Amino acid sequence: MRICKHLLTFSRRNLALLPLFAFTLLILAAPAVSAQDEVIRICPSTVIEPRGATFEPGGIILTAFDRTAIWVYEIDTRRRYPLPETRPCDGNCNLSPDSQWLTYLNSATYAVNRMRLTGTQRSLISTNASDIEWWSPNTFLVWTPGHNAFLVPEGSNTREYLPANSVESIQPGGRWAVRVAPNGNQFERFLVDLGTTDPQQALSGQISLGNEIDYFSAAAWSPDGEYLAYIAPIYNEDAALAGSEIFGIQPGSDSPQQWTMLSDLYGAIRINGLSPGELSWSPDGSKIAFWVTGIDAADPSRTLGGSIIHVLDRASGAVTSYCGYTTTEHTPNPPRLRWSPEGTHIAFAGASHDEEEGYLLLALDVETGIFTALSDGVYPALGQPNVLAWGLAPA
Repeated sequence: MRICKHLLTFSRRNLALLPLFAFTLLILAAPAVSAQDEVIRICPSTVIEPRGATFEPGGIILTAFDRTAIWVYEIDTRRRYPLPETRPCDGNCNLSPDSQWLTYLNSATYAVNRMRLTGTQRSLISTNASDIEWWSPNTFLVWTPGHNAFLVPEGSNTREYLPANSVESIQPGGRWAVRVAPNGNQFERFLVDLGTTDPQQALSGQISLGNEIDYFSAAAWSPDGEYLAYIAPIYNEDAALAGSEIFGIQPGSDSPQQWTMLSDLYGAIRINGLSPGELSWSPDGSKIAFWVTGIDAADPSRTLGGSIIHVLDRASGAVTSYCGYTTTEHTPNPPRLRWSPEGTHIAFAGASHDEEEGYLLLALDVETGIFTALSDGVYPALGQPNVLAWGLAPA
């Protein structure tokens, strides 16, 4: 058994939480076994590195440095500036597949527009939408305030309405969706085909994804729509909660597959938080980044220790733990994880080890495990600090 050389450095705000870090130490001390059962530990240091004169990869990171607007952080120049007629957004600002455009709510008109990540080349998409996603590079998926959904090609007024009743998310480039329906005193998730016109056939062909439970319901489509990854609770032989794992399903297949077996190694864990859409796929769809937190199986709302970033390689099933940084600010949600366009780094906002520095804009190199502070001053505009997107500047 090998324990990482460097233990965590705690700020004064975390001293009272020292008794809760048994889970963190368990992750650091996890024994190495075969590929399907191990967690590969990359933790060269728990020191957050300052950025140098240059940093690769470049591009633009969108976050908030105050409560008034979306802010740009230009990696190459270190410039940061607010974007006019924007406001800090939660999950309803979406990056385009080519990492060059963002959908956003115009704070002056309350319409959903798109723009380059520098705030230029703005154009209207819809005057009546709660969220707009890229369904394909040239087609938008529009969600109305009444939770109707339709597809509209870029530059067109032609709409294709989809049967989105009780639907949480729709497959990029396809017609499969995640639907939530009552099941006794609980709710159950299903994978359904919205392209089936016969209601009875659609009902008989749906695939159960298990119960919809708070803190065990995150789900996200791969960028190409080929797979749905989702979190589901697992239970022991006595039908008691034993933790949670990542499962995956390919639309058209008969049943989901379990992609992780972390509870066998760590005990009861929670993957991510309360938000249902926070599994973070890499741009090429080969990896998924997520936070792992220990929980009390008898009371899943009680967490044990800090959260640590993990990355799943979908093809091999290997899981990597980046134990150089831990956060205790994980409930209801840990920081969002945003991949660089090249898929080599992950950006997020995290508390500094020094209270006076506040929240930092951090970048994790997934090859080396080094955490770099790109900037300080990230602001918790919507209750917690978050990174909105990592994309490309206009060519």
